[in-house]
Amino acid sequence: MNVGTDSKMHLALNTAHFDDSVRFYEALFGLAPAKLENGYAKFDVEHPPLNFTLNRVAQVSGNRVSHLGIQVPVTAAVEKQEERLRTLGLSTELAMATECCYSVQDKVWVHDPDGNAWEVFVVLRPTEGHHGNPACCGH
Repeated sequence: MNVGTDSKMHLALNTAHFDDSVRFYEALFGLAPAKLENGYAKFDVEHPPLNFTLNRVAQVSGNRVSHLGIQVPVTAAVEKQEERLRTLGLSTELAMATECCYSVQDKVWVHDPDGNAWEVFVVLRPTEGHHGNPACCGH
């Protein structure tokens, strides 16, 4: 997938040990979260380019990965990827101007054969709310 040089990977982990996990990833990445809210932490890692988030859950069972993603710089890149994936026969779900993870985003969702959710997304602007739409982080 060629999504441009301004893109970065996105990894979202579920954690039942939120505070301990924040401290662990602060040490691992050598930086504080760019955003820290009740049950949500976002780390913007410069090298390698990574948008890494922690999402508090009551209990982690099975898969600790919430979802995976690729952050792109503009909505046109989201639309281009949605068209490309759909043309290849993959089932896509477009979610435009959706409130998610303390921001408004345009995104396209697709699932791998094991059901792992991937999103290609752009952050349009920050917000105060975490989940305003079912097509959000826990997709």
